[in-house]
Amino acid sequence: MKIAVSGKGGTGKTTIASLIVRYLLSKNRKPILAVDADPNSNFGDALGVKVDSTVGKVLDGFLKEKENLPTGVVKESLIDYKLAEILVEEKGFDLLSMGQGEGPGCYCYPNTVIRNYIEKLASNYKYVVIDNEAGMEHISRRTNGSLDLLLLVSDPSLKGVRTCKKLEDLVRELGLNIKKTYLLINRVPKELPPQITDEIERLNLNLLEVIPEDQQVVDCELRGIPMLNLEDSTPAVIKLNEAMAKVIP
Repeated sequence: MKIAVSGKGGTGKTTIASLIVRYLLSKNRKPILAVDADPNSNFGDALGVKVDSTVGKVLDGFLKEKENLPTGVVKESLIDYKLAEILVEEKGFDLLSMGQGEGPGCYCYPNTVIRNYIEKLASNYKYVVIDNEAGMEHISRRTNGSLDLLLLVSDPSLKGVRTCKKLEDLVRELGLNIKKTYLLINRVPKELPPQITDEIERLNLNLLEVIPEDQQVVDCELRGIPMLNLEDSTPAVIKLNEAMAKVIP
């Protein structure tokens, strides 16, 4: 089962993605592949995982070395080998960080190899959790556009909700194969203002759950403590778990 998290920047997407991994681990839904697909994200930090290299760095290295490779070296096999090296293995889950390529040159061929590699890699896991940047084009490039569940994360603002609607529309324009799409409103102080509720209804967004503003989550973020260490009694954890129980068989 492939689960992706996207939405407006600064809404807590990485926290939500981490809490999804936490939920799956608590239900013994293992093994899990966590994919950090946001160059500006800190999925590894939120999961308590040290990341030494990224797919982007592998691409840069490949483009620099490809002209000097010995005759007979299969380029696809070489990239697969290097990607396997940067996969961080943890108890119950593994993490692959995408990063971004910084060097000049065409990334079309290696991107195709990476997409195929991730598809093969994902087949070894019961669940794949992808922490995305706001745009959806990379999903189409890197995971063949196939998802079981897309969670669009907003804060309790009109701008955030409207951004999620634009993302939902973009999914349709790209023709991505996504079985179910839901909206999560994160960091809600008390209850949703009626203007937000009305806007969600007007835009015909499928609201899954409202996640409360949680000081324990904030403290973890500030102190660099992994989200996996949060207690079951944490309000945000309780609500996220309730949401996941509705959509994960």
